[in-house]
Amino acid sequence: MASNRPAPQAPFVPSQRSTETFGYDRYRTDEGPFEEWNPTAESIRPVRGRHRVSKQRGGGLARSSTVLGVGVIAAVGAGGMASANSGKPPVAITMPDLPLISDDDSSEPAEDTATALSTMGEATEQTAQGGSDAGEALRSRIIAQAELQQDQIDSKAAAAAVAAAEKEAAEAAAKAEKEAKAKAAAAKAAAEEEARKKAEAERLAELAKQYTLPTSSYTITSTFGQAGAYWSSGYHTGLDFAAPTGTLIKAIHSGEVTFAGWDGSYGYKTEITLDDGTELWFAHQSSISVSVGQKVNTGDVIGRVGATGNVTGAHLHLEVHPGGSSSGIDPMAWLQGKGLTP
Repeated sequence: MASNRPAPQAPFVPSQRSTETFGYDRYRTDEGPFEEWNPTAESIRPVRGRHRVSKQRGGGLARSSTVLGVGVIAAVGAGGMASANSGKPPVAITMPDLPLISDDDSSEPAEDTATALSTMGEATEQTAQGGSDAGEALRSRIIAQAELQQDQIDSKAAAAAVAAAEKEAAEAAAKAEKEAKAKAAAAKAAAEEEARKKAEAERLAELAKQYTLPTSSYTITSTFGQAGAYWSSGYHTGLDFAAPTGTLIKAIHSGEVTFAGWDGSYGYKTEITLDDGTELWFAHQSSISVSVGQKVNTGDVIGRVGATGNVTGAHLHLEVHPGGSSSGIDPMAWLQGKGLTP
């Protein structure tokens, strides 16, 4: 280090101040006389160690650096994990201000240095706590998201179940409605059929008052269309009422006598023509009680049962010829249509 050149010696000049006393009764030697001071190299030599940082003794800085490094790594790791996984900003890391270390030879660290390192430890602890909180927040968020997804799945399943139940209920309702309609239609058809039958029965009952069976105390022996060698046509053309000879024969319905007499294989026969043109033939009579052109009413006696003509026994042979046709129809069906049951 360079030193200042020594200043030249100034000649001693006695103090020119007044010899009068100042504040005292005498002149004070400690107040002067004074000499001029010139700095030298020795007088301005700097004090060593006042402007540089001394080396840390005892490894304190190394230990503090290690603690600081671990805290920084833990904080950066926790903050990075939270930033990457949770989307939250990383935890801020606070670096404590370290004071300058003196060049003092004392092995004990300064009080403010210890305080700063303690603060740094607390900051590291807070950083680790912040990382733990970030991890817990991420875990909570994942659990909440999983629960939300499960709720959505449950909601979809419940909606599907409700839709299936509604569809099944709709199908059941449609089926029930269809069955109800079918039952109603069947009941209506049955009611209509019942009403029709009732109406027909009433009509037949009314007709029965107008029609009557041709004889009584009889037995049906031969029916219409029955095949056999007894009939010249090869089949029976009428309905036979077997009854004792002399049994009364009555007019089935009101009409006009259009034939009364002998008719070959039919024996004694009477024909009555009804108002609608239908001809009724009564054959094999033992006697005839009416004449041609006579008007008869339902139930009037027209003759008696006999065994005349081509017969094997006493009976009434009845034929029905609609419109006066030569070929007849089944007398049994015709009588039933008039409300009569032979």
